[in-house]
Amino acid sequence: MKKIVLAMLLVYAVTAVAQTATPAQPAAQTPAPAAAPAQTAAPAAPTQKKEIKDPAEYNAYVGAVQQTDPAAKVSGLEAFLTQYPNSVMKEDAQELLMGAYQQTANQAKTLETAQKVLQTNPCNIRALALLAYTKQAMAVGGQNAAQNFPDAGQYGEKGLQCLVTATKPQGTSDADWDKLKTQTATIFNGAAGLAAFQAKDYAKAEKYLRAAVEKDPTNLLDVYDLALADLAAGPTENDVDGLFFIARASNLAQGAGKDQIAKFGKSRYVKYHGAEDGWSDILAQTATAPVPPAGFTIKQYVPPTPAEQAATLVKTKKVEEMSFAEWQMVLSEGTPEDAEKVWTALKGKPLQMQAHIISLDAASKPNTKLQLAGSQDDIDAKRADIDLTMSGPIPAARMPKEDSDFQFEGTPVSYVAKPFVMTMNEGALIGKAPAPKPPVHKKPAAH
Repeated sequence: MKKIVLAMLLVYAVTAVAQTATPAQPAAQTPAPAAAPAQTAAPAAPTQKKEIKDPAEYNAYVGAVQQTDPAAKVSGLEAFLTQYPNSVMKEDAQELLMGAYQQTANQAKTLETAQKVLQTNPCNIRALALLAYTKQAMAVGGQNAAQNFPDAGQYGEKGLQCLVTATKPQGTSDADWDKLKTQTATIFNGAAGLAAFQAKDYAKAEKYLRAAVEKDPTNLLDVYDLALADLAAGPTENDVDGLFFIARASNLAQGAGKDQIAKFGKSRYVKYHGAEDGWSDILAQTATAPVPPAGFTIKQYVPPTPAEQAATLVKTKKVEEMSFAEWQMVLSEGTPEDAEKVWTALKGKPLQMQAHIISLDAASKPNTKLQLAGSQDDIDAKRADIDLTMSGPIPAARMPKEDSDFQFEGTPVSYVAKPFVMTMNEGALIGKAPAPKPPVHKKPAAH
């Protein structure tokens, strides 16, 4: 963007030189009558040469625009506009004044003058571009972003509308005019796109930012924001483009930002693709390719369904070697055939395992009942997935506490698939009982 602004200043300079000779110099004799074009002239008007009839006005204008010192040019143009507020060269003088203030780094006066230009001509391309760019830069810099982002977006969209009907100003070469249109279109699209992104209108942001990037593929801000808009918006095809542009952004970035963007891009790539293979190829490709080439694609990782995971478990792992959580997945999510295979291996066979106590039912003596959680998900959710009935009372010395781990042996007798609960009986404690505490010997009381 800095390069664009510098280029805009150069355009101002070129325009100033061209317009120095633009108004026809008043002849010594009375010229033939000529109607001065109105400020809201028809599209054909720019092909006519603007003419200042009054020699004093002409000299004041030329004297102001020929100043090489920006401060002197500001002074001269301000004086000209004050003395000749209805001059045929009013818009030209305001435009040059806007550029002169920009060269003096007086942002407030630059913006103020740009607004005055738009009062004269609401479709002045340079004024709209300057306002769109400056408002965006202020917002990105943290200055009243809530207002400046929308303002930048409005100027950007207005500028794009005006470019459709814009005509080449007199005194401007075709090359300079084409250059100005390209540069301002990039600014307009970037400002409109970033404003839409901030408003979470990702489809609109993608539309404008993609246009900006296609005109200037080296603009890191636009490339990075386009990547984020694509990744935020979805669907799949946007994810693919987003991954391309985030890799492109990492190539354009410098310093610490380069590694940070690459790290973020790689994490999003792995999330989409399922592994990091191929990421280095995309980084290499985007170092030279500004936009995704035709046919560019990334294979998306599609995680297996719970039923597919259950089937894989049954095929690759013995039932006796599975964890309780894996039994639970097969019994609750697997096909009837897979579930039957696992249940046949478990039913009626004593199992030794550890679970987490959700609650105790001490009132159920002599057979104490416990509500346990055997899978980590249910432990985290504090939900019982095992209903255990002990074969006898638990000794007081070994009575467990709620919200603690519990080692036991139990025999599965039935289960409910969803929500999953396995019923077990013949519960027994495993592990050694704690050693009895030695008696406490107290000193005899003093007499």
